[in-house]
Amino acid sequence: MDILRVTRKIRQFFVDWPIREDTVLQERYQVSDVIGAGSYGIIYLCTDLRTKEKTVVKQLRPSRRYSKKEIAMFRKEMAIMKKLDHPNLPVFIDDFSDDDQHLYYAMTFIEADNLEEQIFSGQQSFDEEASLQILYRLLKIVEYLHGKGIYHQDLRIPNILISHGDLYLIDFGLSVCENEAVKPAGQCGKHNSIEQLRLQDYYDLGEILLYLLYTTYTPKNKKALPWTEELSLNNQTVHLLKRLLGIMEPYGKISEIAADLQDAVSSIRTIS
Repeated sequence: MDILRVTRKIRQFFVDWPIREDTVLQERYQVSDVIGAGSYGIIYLCTDLRTKEKTVVKQLRPSRRYSKKEIAMFRKEMAIMKKLDHPNLPVFIDDFSDDDQHLYYAMTFIEADNLEEQIFSGQQSFDEEASLQILYRLLKIVEYLHGKGIYHQDLRIPNILISHGDLYLIDFGLSVCENEAVKPAGQCGKHNSIEQLRLQDYYDLGEILLYLLYTTYTPKNKKALPWTEELSLNNQTVHLLKRLLGIMEPYGKISEIAADLQDAVSSIRTIS
């Protein structure tokens, strides 16, 4: 397994050269820069020569373009993107390929700052109420996705963008549609149940909230302690986190999360 991984990395190094600046794709998208690279995709900032607007183009890595599995994953991501119609999500524009069988799709560019960069490079911190407010805005997006039978499965701070208080969610490479969850809860097999997919998104929401809360934490002991001992939080916030993370009975639906989230925010405002 390790030999296969090393071989794949070496092949990627020699094959997966980014497209050069000013290259025009599909006689429409002029490449400006590489703005991201994942395990199976390279993301470019481009100018749409038709509209003169900034656009994002995602390319399936050249080293993966002959893999049926990787092609299927890329096409699945495109199919999910085509279903999205929400102001806080990227909008699918079109997909295309070239003579060398490279696969691409284009989507709208969101002019916003990455939350991870804000925290690490910008030294941005979020108090308890601010963290809960971010969770609320993210929860509304997740509610929309779940309503369309889409489970993100990769809710992390690098996939969250913020601009002037507005929050955006990106990267649907690991997302799963409801029709892929074919096995009932509790049974083993290749596919996850809808319940497992839903709970994974809820768990990720809890991880994000916990991460944000730690941005204001200053260690007082050399020895790491559980978050319940390190963080001074209101009881309602602790309750919310424990249910999201599955420490207590997990949530069954988003409306339950929203209700507890509102209680947590109200409690903080009452105290302050």
